[in-house]
Amino acid sequence: MTVLPVPVPGVCVRVKLNIGACGPYAHVVADFEPPGSGGGLELLNAVPGKRLPAEYLPALRAGLLEGLGGVEAAVLLTDGSFHDVDSCARGYEIAGQQAGRAALVGAGLLPREEAEALRWATWPGRPRPRRRPRQRSDRGNTARQSGG
Repeated sequence: MTVLPVPVPGVCVRVKLNIGACGPYAHVVADFEPPGSGGGLELLNAVPGKRLPAEYLPALRAGLLEGLGGVEAAVLLTDGSFHDVDSCARGYEIAGQQAGRAALVGAGLLPREEAEALRWATWPGRPRPRRRPRQRSDRGNTARQSGG
């Protein structure tokens, strides 16, 4: 099984799906490191329960497992938040998936182009999104022809 080769600190994911007036909300900040001797996914939570209720951790763990795709890692949750109305397990599952993929890109296990698909994730060293080339408008730029 593959292990995360280098630490990827400061992965931040803030899921905000606006479906109508509300939608899933989740926010986590995590440091990813190579796993300890036990291997697998090691999830440690340093966020107080009033900021990130424990009820969302199983969904976050499931998302991390999916996002890491079998890569072993130790994950330390350093910050997070929730919303009384809009937070739900699905939001934290999405956050976990995005955080896991971000860690793989940050560690060099996925190509940098993969970062473009990570809508809600940021991390130190994240590749900047490619800008779409602007289409030029020929309106008003037409050269005047002198008639003679």
